[in-house]
Amino acid sequence: MAHITLTDVTKIYPPARRGATPVAAVEGVSLAIERGDVFGVIGYSGAGKSTLVRLINGLEPVTSGSIEIDGVEITALPERRLRAIRQGIGMIFQRFNLLSSRTVRGNVAYPLEVAGWPRDRRDARVRELLRFVGLADREDAYPEQLSGGQQQRVGIARALAAEPTILLADEATSALDPETTDGVLDLLARVNRELGITIVVITHEMDVIARLANRVAVMERGRVVETGETYDVFTRPATETARRFVGTVVRALPEGDALADLAARTEGRLFTIAFTDAGASEARVFQALAREGVDFHLVHGGVDDIQGRVYGLLTIAVRGDERAVSRALGGIGPGVTVTEVAA
Repeated sequence: MAHITLTDVTKIYPPARRGATPVAAVEGVSLAIERGDVFGVIGYSGAGKSTLVRLINGLEPVTSGSIEIDGVEITALPERRLRAIRQGIGMIFQRFNLLSSRTVRGNVAYPLEVAGWPRDRRDARVRELLRFVGLADREDAYPEQLSGGQQQRVGIARALAAEPTILLADEATSALDPETTDGVLDLLARVNRELGITIVVITHEMDVIARLANRVAVMERGRVVETGETYDVFTRPATETARRFVGTVVRALPEGDALADLAARTEGRLFTIAFTDAGASEARVFQALAREGVDFHLVHGGVDDIQGRVYGLLTIAVRGDERAVSRALGGIGPGVTVTEVAA
């Protein structure tokens, strides 16, 4: 049984004014998120991904379809029972949403106070979490005295306070610089790995998906247009939307005028060589070419690490005897796709 199951979920908002058209923010979405997954949901602004989060934690009612958490259908639950479900779901936000009048310790303790935890148990839990997120020495600081990354770490500790089994991260790194983002993503990976918490990551940044998520759904205009293992979506995107997102991370060949300009400045034939971690490597590509005495140089691309697995996309300019070129490109081995580039 999946940890979170969405079946044909639709959310339609009424028109903002008389005569306007209702807005389908989420339309016909079906997903199965397994226990222990880090599941990414990516889409451009307006794709419906943040609405999807509010549906999962019951902050918005669905218009139609069903959502199950651990096999419990939540879409028709009364508010009292829904509150109990929400206690098992932590939430972290783009803008941190910390209480400015409370210290770090007070912010992390707040959900435990609301849940009625006794003081001694509450204090022990707060100390444990502040050690986990690396802020044990800042417990008496106020949010305004912290950096953005530190504030997000407080937000993560607060979200973990009541021992949830699910963590929803809505654009959790969008307000952070790249170095701070790396630290927060490393912390979320620890949350998943060490605590076994299922994480749903909502983002418009494909590099966040590459670093953190083992599975991903791509949303466009309220619909899921592609879903699968992160590595598969990166290496074999099936939709134009996914290809655009992948192109922001994987160093693909230029298109249009940029490609024509590259071809005009380059001597020889252009080939793009894509390889996966099924035994291929950049060195093996170059060795095969050198073995046949083919003159070549790299003009575009590189090698990327996706969830600890290698994906290379190299464009090379090749000069030499056609038979030697064919032998070299055909002798690279398994896990390789060779395509001649026509500018």
